[in-house]
Amino acid sequence: MKKSNKFSPEVRERAVRLVLEHRGEYPSLWAPIESIAPKIGCVPQTLNEWVRKHEVDAGARPGVTSDDRERVKALEREVKKLRRANEILKLASAFFAQAELDRRLKS
Repeated sequence: MKKSNKFSPEVRERAVRLVLEHRGEYPSLWAPIESIAPKIGCVPQTLNEWVRKHEVDAGARPGVTSDDRERVKALEREVKKLRRANEILKLASAFFAQAELDRRLKS
């Protein structure tokens, strides 16, 4: 089941930008997240995930970027489609090979 996106990309970007801009005013990263999250109507954990994702995409934190994740998903879909096509071709080949053998035995 896919999660619905309650927040637009603009709201997410703005919230992350606010956290990063006010990060120096607080003793930890969690403090500005706790302060800003209720103002945009989300829980702090959600905003923390957005900040982490932004840091990974920006290269400030190790991990798989959003672009790479989308590319992997697309490649996995393509592999699944090709495997399905390959299986159909194998079955068709076996069917026609058997039909050819049956035809030769009857004549």
